[in-house]
Amino acid sequence: MQIKSRRILAPALATCALLFVGAPLVALAQDQSSPPSSTAPDNSARNKAHANTADNQNTADNQKDNTSDREITRKIRRSITSEKSLSTYAHNVKIITQGGQVTLKGPVQDDNEKQTIASKAAEVVGTDKVNNQLTVKQ
Repeated sequence: MQIKSRRILAPALATCALLFVGAPLVALAQDQSSPPSSTAPDNSARNKAHANTADNQNTADNQKDNTSDREITRKIRRSITSEKSLSTYAHNVKIITQGGQVTLKGPVQDDNEKQTIASKAAEVVGTDKVNNQLTVKQ
């Protein structure tokens, strides 16, 4: 008689334990059905407007995979990142090289950084081959 009661009692106790232990976890779970109120604003319209301007024709994904353009980009990137006085923004600007022409894009901290990066690019390819589209972060 005692063996039968153990067979019945053990699963019942296990179920009760799961219910009591799992209940607080279920109560603490957040409702995922609606997005949080701090969702970032939708900037799709701004992105579309920028995509249609002539200045934004050159993008990193359009850069050709030829050795000379990659080498130019590499030299400019090394020159920029070796300058420790520049901000993280400056170290991460986009450098797009197509047929020896360099386009610089992205935000920088101030006009001094904008000028420094353009100068470093000009040292590699010449002033007439640099299209400086860097913007000062506001």
